[in-house]
Amino acid sequence: MIPYRDDNPHFRTPIVTIGLILLNVLVWLLVQGAGEPAALATTVCELGLIPGELAHLVHPGSVIGLGNGAGCVLGTSPTWFTPLTSMFLHGGWMHLIGNMWFLWVFGNNVEDAMGRERFLAFYILCGLAAAFVQVAVDPRSVLPMVGASGAISGVMGAYVLLYPHVKVHMFFLLLIFPLTFAIPAWTMIGYWFLLQLFGGLVATSDAGGVAFWAHVGGFLGGVLLVRLFRDPVLVAQHRRLAAWS
Repeated sequence: MIPYRDDNPHFRTPIVTIGLILLNVLVWLLVQGAGEPAALATTVCELGLIPGELAHLVHPGSVIGLGNGAGCVLGTSPTWFTPLTSMFLHGGWMHLIGNMWFLWVFGNNVEDAMGRERFLAFYILCGLAAAFVQVAVDPRSVLPMVGASGAISGVMGAYVLLYPHVKVHMFFLLLIFPLTFAIPAWTMIGYWFLLQLFGGLVATSDAGGVAFWAHVGGFLGGVLLVRLFRDPVLVAQHRRLAAWS
């Protein structure tokens, strides 16, 4: 199921949300070479978050393979900045497009409720929370973690508290038949969160793929931080205008 829009108009130009989307796209195109194998491998190794390397639990000089003959040499360069840089990297076109789509659907309204500066700080803190939860759960993992999904999970956590009953329109492909339907935000996001929690509980550290605990950590970070970062005046204004519209 994919959310494609919500019944929740935004009333200020979501400059930070748009800026974050553009920044992620530019990093993908200009830094990661739009997925060119050598550029992708270099950025994932040097700027991606590798839990075991950040926690200094890997033997310096260890090599992990990334496929296509590429690999990362661990423990030989600084890693303190990777929790931040990793949230602006992606592993493929679909990874990037999916994350940016979710950011647009949910980010503009959360920015409406926080204001631009607060929303930017909130987004980054949620991304860092996601990274550190993933490291805490599996500190010996040598699988690189990249993507904006941890920070976006925090945005979704904020959204479900700010706008729990707003209808989110979903797209679902049943065999070859496209279906659309609308459900309250708390239902859609609650279901998504349970999937992440279940995925984290059953996934193994060497399975690769989705960083479920980063999603859980980012979401919980958003739930905890939203009351500190929301602007009561903007929230009230948004609700009045939404009711009027």
